[in-house]
Amino acid sequence: MKQKVTPWEVQGTIDYGKLIKEFGLKAMADLPKQFQESVLFRRKIIYAHRDFEKILEAVEKKKPFVMMTGLMPSGKFHFGHKMVAEQMIFYQKLGAKVYVTVADIEAYNSRNPDMDELRKTAIEEYLTNYVALGLDLKKCDFYFQSKRSKDGMRSNAYYSLASLLARHATFNEFKAVYGEISPGKMASSLLQAADMLHPQLKEFEGKALPIVIPVGVDQDPHIRLARDMSQRIKLFNFNQLSSTYHMFCPGLKNGKMSSSDPLSYIALSDTPKEAAAKINKYAFSGGQATVEEHRKKGGNPDVDVAFQMLRYGLEPDDKKLQKLSDDYRSGQLLSGELKKYCIEKVSAFLEEHQRKRKEAEKIVLKFVKDNGF
Repeated sequence: MKQKVTPWEVQGTIDYGKLIKEFGLKAMADLPKQFQESVLFRRKIIYAHRDFEKILEAVEKKKPFVMMTGLMPSGKFHFGHKMVAEQMIFYQKLGAKVYVTVADIEAYNSRNPDMDELRKTAIEEYLTNYVALGLDLKKCDFYFQSKRSKDGMRSNAYYSLASLLARHATFNEFKAVYGEISPGKMASSLLQAADMLHPQLKEFEGKALPIVIPVGVDQDPHIRLARDMSQRIKLFNFNQLSSTYHMFCPGLKNGKMSSSDPLSYIALSDTPKEAAAKINKYAFSGGQATVEEHRKKGGNPDVDVAFQMLRYGLEPDDKKLQKLSDDYRSGQLLSGELKKYCIEKVSAFLEEHQRKRKEAEKIVLKFVKDNGF
């Protein structure tokens, strides 16, 4: 299928080199030692960027910076979401202040008008899993678009910025990003830009400090629009936004992992038995049709979902991963054996994570109460 990448649709076999050229990105160069501790950077799963040099300088000189991200509270927390959470935690360990917005207004306008359900999903599915994975809420500004802050000055600054940005974008720009647009989508886009930029306001971090936003390249049009508006508005001296681009987490059926298709993902709330059943039944194989043919021709780990799940972090040992790849290509390792190994890793992760989740629930309950969510 021909490659198609937009904020609303990802289809076909993805050529990341082509995407770098099409979107005007820079390939991720070799990074300092501390970045090699992350599987995502080390294995080039985070493969491209805009203005990432600012973040590298801040890390090197131990200067303050922000990592900003948002979540769409639209379903189960799955392995695709886990990849973003791991970046949040990694940047936090490097010294970043982490800002996380719940895009409940955007979700209300485009997906689900039940605000109570959106709030519940954000807290029980996302925030609790973030904490279980290692996010420190003491070094994090977690908020809802619909309720930015109990502090009136902060809240006013955030919503005012969204309104002021409207002067610095054109209808044609919105249409280019959103296609057939509605007032709700335009308002959501302006609020999303305010999410990315407002940490630099005096009411928040207080200076034009570097901000990095990790996304899949399908979300780059939103980044470009915010970057453009940030340089046009002269009321503020915004530091240009930085962004990184990670590969799409492969879904079980070899498309993009999507919350809208429960058979495409493994949720972090799935039991090991449920996860094993999904992998056995749905995980796309890079192997051959028969054992004899596989022994002769070998398999393709590049398209094998079980191998890719290992590559995206379930197998942290690079040498072990390389051996699995080599054995699979040679035909020595069969598809069923690779799936079995993947299931063992997934099961071990889920058992440990769900144990940590029980502890995280207590932390989140107190956090929600203290912040009036």
